[in-house]
Amino acid sequence: MNIYAERIAALRSLMRARDWDAVILTGSDPHGSEYPSERYKQIRWLTGFTGEAAEVVVTADHAGLWTDTRYFIQANAQLEGTGVELHKTRVPEQVLIPEWLASTFAESSDPVLAIDGATTPLDFVRQIEAAFSGSGATPDFVSAPDFMDRLWSDRPPVPQTPVITVDPGVSHADKLQMLRDFCASRGCDGILLTALDEIAWTLNVRASDIEYNPLVISYLLVTMDGAFWFVLKDEVEDPDSERSFAELASDGVSLEPYTGLEEFLQSAGGMKVCVDDTTLNYQLYSDLRASGVELLCGPTPVRHAKAVKNPIEIEGMREAHVRDGVAMVRFLCWLEKALRADRIVSEWDASVKLRDFRAQCDKYQGDSFETISAFGPGAALPHYVTPQSGAPVLEARGLYLCDSGGQYLDGTTDITRTVPLGECSELEKEDYTLVLKGHIDLAMTVFPEGTPGCRLDALARGPLWRSRRNFGHGTGHGVGWFLGVHEGPQDVRQNLNPVPLEPGMIISDEPGIYREGQHGVRHENLLLCVPRGENEFGRWLGFEPLTLCPFDTSALMPELLDREEIEWLNEYHSRVLAVLSPLLDPETAAWLDAKCKKIAIFAR
Repeated sequence: MNIYAERIAALRSLMRARDWDAVILTGSDPHGSEYPSERYKQIRWLTGFTGEAAEVVVTADHAGLWTDTRYFIQANAQLEGTGVELHKTRVPEQVLIPEWLASTFAESSDPVLAIDGATTPLDFVRQIEAAFSGSGATPDFVSAPDFMDRLWSDRPPVPQTPVITVDPGVSHADKLQMLRDFCASRGCDGILLTALDEIAWTLNVRASDIEYNPLVISYLLVTMDGAFWFVLKDEVEDPDSERSFAELASDGVSLEPYTGLEEFLQSAGGMKVCVDDTTLNYQLYSDLRASGVELLCGPTPVRHAKAVKNPIEIEGMREAHVRDGVAMVRFLCWLEKALRADRIVSEWDASVKLRDFRAQCDKYQGDSFETISAFGPGAALPHYVTPQSGAPVLEARGLYLCDSGGQYLDGTTDITRTVPLGECSELEKEDYTLVLKGHIDLAMTVFPEGTPGCRLDALARGPLWRSRRNFGHGTGHGVGWFLGVHEGPQDVRQNLNPVPLEPGMIISDEPGIYREGQHGVRHENLLLCVPRGENEFGRWLGFEPLTLCPFDTSALMPELLDREEIEWLNEYHSRVLAVLSPLLDPETAAWLDAKCKKIAIFAR
């Protein structure tokens, strides 16, 4: 029997022993993190699915995994033989978990739904309750934190890695005061931060508790006269953590055991606490209510403050992208010459080489996510996982897609380049050009102040839509300053997110095309939102590209671009050459000069 089928069978045995009708697992952790630590990759352990976004429901006779368009091909391959059925989301005919559960248990008066309350968002439970409303059935939720420990015998512990402090230009003392002012304005006694990036931003700390994410697994409770950081898991023995903790303690931050929050709250009855219920887990919500704590739910002020970079953070991001651009150019030059010399280079070899180039950069702290290094059909998977062994070998033909990024002490990068490795088909060239056309149209737009990203999304899709093509993921996401490569509240996607883009915010610009079994194309830069003037119609905003790396024009069909798009591309390449060339060795600088040659403007 398939090992994952065996694990699901073991889970069903546990369900029968405890009279559970269904078990619901999310892909998150107790902090609502997009990327959990190894301990909380429960879905991967149970089903073998390695995608970053999924939920699972197991009943006596059904096991289902819900994920979106980015992972359909991957899920079909990884779930084969497990007995787990794929349920597609972000499609017109979708039936999400709340509705599916309500329909499945419509004839049951009190279905028992078991969850790991610590890793299940409060909002998710509310959605399930709402779906059952009026159905005649009332779900009975059983919150069983860490019940997977009974099945997952070698489950990793909660990690504790060295903690360092950073200087983004605003002290943690000032940020704590901002939170106290926020509490005072809302009549609260304190605020509880549960999102790890918000805690790291507030205290100006970074660690490596989660791979690729410089975060510290912890909770932070800020009151009007104190700050309590629930962070300690084991004895602190490394000098970086000792220095960081001593600095925070000297400023009145009390260091507490990570597991001590529940006990602390038992004496907090009567407090009124601000919390963000979108990152609050169900178990902590239940503990807070049971302790008599009054909750004021809503976004914390950290979300917005973190998204709008200050001048020091902006300058750091610019400098980090220069160094990252040098690494990317050295990598692309190496790759082209390696293939011309008939060297055998696999997808995995290429990803390792790119990491080596980045590791030579000043202030490099690691990659910002797992590199997607994909040739041909692999590139048709937006979130392809490059195999370490048996990886496909790159060939001197078609398209190679590389989506990667770096974490630096002064910024975070995220870049995708689709590289023609040799002769390309007419379809590959057309897809390549239309995606770049959409990328440029978003990058060069000017828009009125107060415009949310959802109103700009169609700019990147327009050239594709006119050719009856589309892509299933969002066009752009926010990026942190030496923090998560994905952050909000801003984004550029079709979802109706009302958050307006503001100067100082950073978004990605990454349209794409994915043809199953053939090829994939994605072009991605990070863009800084900047002012673009003011007139009688109001204030205007636009974008400054932070990413510095050429787009390979050898696969381009210039006749598909208009004058403004070609001018933008030529100006961008001129800037890339001017900034990066002095930092390169002569041979690589000559390669870059050739890649940045201006292309002719076609008469229209």
